[in-house]
Amino acid sequence: MRAADLQSQTVPSGGGTGDTRQTASDTNVNNEPEVMNTPQQETEVSTGMQQDNILNDFSLEITAKDVESFRQAVPALAQKSSVSVTFLPGETMEARLQAIAQVAASNMLPMPHISARRIQSEEELHQYVQSATSQSHVKRCFVIAGDPPVAEGPYSDSLTVIKTGVFEKNGIEVVGIGGHPEGHPNMSIEECFAAVDAKCTEINTRGMQPLIVTQFSFDADAVLSWLIELRKRGISAPVRLGIPGPAGIKTLLRFAKICGVQASSSVVKKYGFSLTQLMGTAGPDKLVDTYKKQLTDQHGDVKMHFYPFGGLERTLQWVDDYRK
Repeated sequence: MRAADLQSQTVPSGGGTGDTRQTASDTNVNNEPEVMNTPQQETEVSTGMQQDNILNDFSLEITAKDVESFRQAVPALAQKSSVSVTFLPGETMEARLQAIAQVAASNMLPMPHISARRIQSEEELHQYVQSATSQSHVKRCFVIAGDPPVAEGPYSDSLTVIKTGVFEKNGIEVVGIGGHPEGHPNMSIEECFAAVDAKCTEINTRGMQPLIVTQFSFDADAVLSWLIELRKRGISAPVRLGIPGPAGIKTLLRFAKICGVQASSSVVKKYGFSLTQLMGTAGPDKLVDTYKKQLTDQHGDVKMHFYPFGGLERTLQWVDDYRK
């Protein structure tokens, strides 16, 4: 399970002592925001590793319920930041499209998620992508298999969705796929790399650019080793490394357990907290420090992607403080 599938769950975050995660109201927006940006070509441009600017051009994600908190967070984001909009159970297609429109209207780059196994029909898939592109000038999408063990419709995995041709038919230029530096519970390491390679090849063949967005991790060493292996296998697609936003320690551990993320005592100690002291909060300072020091051109085009487990405001405040 990816962290993106969990963002709507109620989790302790405020002060790390049991407050609910900061989310927007469930109230639907009556009028869809007017989209002011115009279509343009989108690519993930490699500029080489610039250690002093490791948080430049970071991306993050929101849910359909986060529209109001996103509006409040916009001043803290650079224009044209990539903002993913997740595809969660219990949300309406209309609500997702409204969130996508709000991202676009805020002069950001919306990246709608598509959960293959949650798509119930071919018509639903095509209608969603067509609506996102026509209403909000979407040029990038992110596709994953999704959490359900059995497909609710015709698509059992992300490659099947890519092969439908729905993305290039609607002008999508960048297609995001998942990466799992710590492995996947249902696949071997070889199968994981083979799946990434197959999807990148298919996306390239269809005239689009692949982008790999990884599961979050507390273990910088494991992620860096995975990156080296990825490049050794000839997979050169840009990568965005999943970073857990600052949150309560119990929150981080709960997400880690559900997502299959390693959280041994030695790993979390390096990250910055102890399994014997669970009442505080933890941010990704040491994780990002390690990436800043050790990422090189050998790792390819790498940027950061934040999962705001403790809320958008807290994550963006952490970014601002770290840059200082």
